[in-house]
Amino acid sequence: MKPYKFIISGGGTGGHIYPAIAIADKLKQTFPDAKILFVGALGKMEMNQVPKAGYAIKGIWISGFQRSSFLKNMLFPLKLVVSFFQSAYILLSFKPDFAIGTGGFASGPILFISHYLKIKTLIQEQNSYAGITNRFLGNRVDLIAVAFEGLDRFFPKDKIAITGNPIREALVISKNKRAIARSNFNLDITKRTLVVLGGSLGAKKINQTIAAHLPLFFKFNIQLIWQCGKLYYDQYEKYNEDHNVQVYPFIQDMDLLYAAADVLVSRAGASSISELAVIGKPVMLIPSPNVADNHQFHNAQALAKTGGALVLIEQDIDQEFEKYFNRLLKVDEDLVQDEFVKFARPNATQDIVGLIINKLNRN
Repeated sequence: MKPYKFIISGGGTGGHIYPAIAIADKLKQTFPDAKILFVGALGKMEMNQVPKAGYAIKGIWISGFQRSSFLKNMLFPLKLVVSFFQSAYILLSFKPDFAIGTGGFASGPILFISHYLKIKTLIQEQNSYAGITNRFLGNRVDLIAVAFEGLDRFFPKDKIAITGNPIREALVISKNKRAIARSNFNLDITKRTLVVLGGSLGAKKINQTIAAHLPLFFKFNIQLIWQCGKLYYDQYEKYNEDHNVQVYPFIQDMDLLYAAADVLVSRAGASSISELAVIGKPVMLIPSPNVADNHQFHNAQALAKTGGALVLIEQDIDQEFEKYFNRLLKVDEDLVQDEFVKFARPNATQDIVGLIINKLNRN
């Protein structure tokens, strides 16, 4: 029997890329001889991150609408047509047995053409409010793996499987790495640790708020690990001079970062929500207001219903941050773990691969 071939497409943000990599890793673990090819959007972060994870990637010429640039939007119809031809060439050359999309504009052309070439397909929707690319593909693909209830308002109900979001396997056991994490970050074991996550690029308002509230953290004898984002590191690296503060542009070892945390402040991207649910620690969620359909707010509300997450709207952050932080410190971590486990789906990646295997075995 010939080795299976898989095309995986998803990108633009880490929220699309890392689930795609997690699925690829599980497929490789399940089918060691499998050939896996990623397809991304030229110039986007997947073109760097996917090779770092050990996979080949081809780029296509596609992007979404640019709110700030009318001229760039004029190119969109041309990019779309070109991306369809590029996708067809990649698919006809590689001849995959299965095509998988995790969202982002690059997955649109690949999954669309896969449908017409009779290639078996699955899309994975991370958010509680489906993204535009996946909504477009919903009627055309074979399977739809989702992380939240209620997605049948966007997709055909008979195609949906509630699996949760794929997360990196190391995160599932991160709670057992506390001693290693403390050593890795050279933490004071007598102090509580606050971890701040604003996304890989950073969140301007969160960074401003954290900088303004450093005295509050020190008052509570709290040490800080602060991922400020690549765009803002030059502005905030000066705080590394304080032994209670560690500022990073980006942290690769997320399992150790989560293990080090006592409490967290985070954006509410779908992947972050899923990871936070698995690790089960008190968290203040500050949804980004600059995302399509306000989906981060809906993600945050879904986790907040468990009782272990606080949701602070960014427009209220100046007036309410201190009050919410005081509440965060009083959250019972044992209660959080008990409630989060009902929401978390740590076997999501395995379940998605199971759907793919079942589809492959059908004639």
